Amino acid sequence: MKVPFYDATREYNNYKAEFDKAIADVIASGAFILGKQVQEFEEAVCKYTGVKYAVGVANGSDALLIASDILGYKNGAEVLTPVFTFFASTSCIARLNGKPVFCDVDEDTFCMNMKDAENRITGKTKGILPVHLFLQTVDLNACMELARKHHLKVLEDAAEAFGMRTMYNGEYKHAGLLGDFGVFSFFPTKTLGGYGDGGMIVTNNEELYKKAKSFRTHGSSKKYHHDYIGYNSRLDTLQAAILNVKLSRIDNAIQKRASHAAHYREMLKDVPGIKLPVIKNNNKEVNYVFCVQAEKRDALEKHLQSKEIGTSIYYPVPLHLQKCFEYLGYKKGDFPIAEKLCETVLALPMFPELTEDEVSFVCESIKEFYK
Repeated sequence: MKVPFYDATREYNNYKAEFDKAIADVIASGAFILGKQVQEFEEAVCKYTGVKYAVGVANGSDALLIASDILGYKNGAEVLTPVFTFFASTSCIARLNGKPVFCDVDEDTFCMNMKDAENRITGKTKGILPVHLFLQTVDLNACMELARKHHLKVLEDAAEAFGMRTMYNGEYKHAGLLGDFGVFSFFPTKTLGGYGDGGMIVTNNEELYKKAKSFRTHGSSKKYHHDYIGYNSRLDTLQAAILNVKLSRIDNAIQKRASHAAHYREMLKDVPGIKLPVIKNNNKEVNYVFCVQAEKRDALEKHLQSKEIGTSIYYPVPLHLQKCFEYLGYKKGDFPIAEKLCETVLALPMFPELTEDEVSFVCESIKEFYK
């Protein structure tokens, strides 16, 4: 049995008529840049998440960069961010000549350790850029308390977190809504993913919303009138049309992912050498990917590949050991938890259209390896 790590064609074939019509409608309209489908999608995201304002941009990395620029994460300002995450969570600071200040992560959740973060605050610290990783949010209660205590701006990297919620002040809040800004990515593999790149900036602050909307179109408030040195980063109308179709079914997609995760957990719970994901902080998880911590991880990966089972390693090298960040002066051993995770974490196939037989085959193949 061949099991892909991710497959977009199954969903497309299931709803081909709807996707084809959505795409054809955009082409027929001729409104390829900021067409009506973009506004419709922004409004639908607001309704689904409960946020007041949403601004569609070209991709999640641009969303981080634009939000960082507006919040002042630049020109020597120090910003706390996790060392175990995707490159874009740090490059957005570095590209603006800000200083990323890495923090270690929680070994169970893989998310930013707020106690470690507080120990790294200095007089130059401007903000916190927490990342909601894989299936749950960071400890947002601790994060927002830290921000209030030290008067820091918060940019939530919710690129992987569409649909995730966490308990905050007695009620569940969608990821990305508590900080000054939150961002989403609609890269194809995401829980809500398009057929190409796409991203979104969200906020409950009207002034920040107006700035973000201006920044995505060269800093203009109206055509050829520029208030800021902005960017050219707009969510494509075709992608918005596709995402509108997908958003209408997002709860069903999340539930299917949850079913696959439960299947993995049941079959792998007693396998020696495998540590399953741990949910903390009253989080309502969404299984964007399903990551285990595995002994002999690299050998296990090769074994699964020999069975034609797709996997991915998140992440093979922690950010402090990336060549481009050598100038920050970190060294091996500075972040022991992150370094350990980079040697043990393995992501298994996870997308709604997986079958029970495929998940069972993956699990039986893992059991076979550890026997």
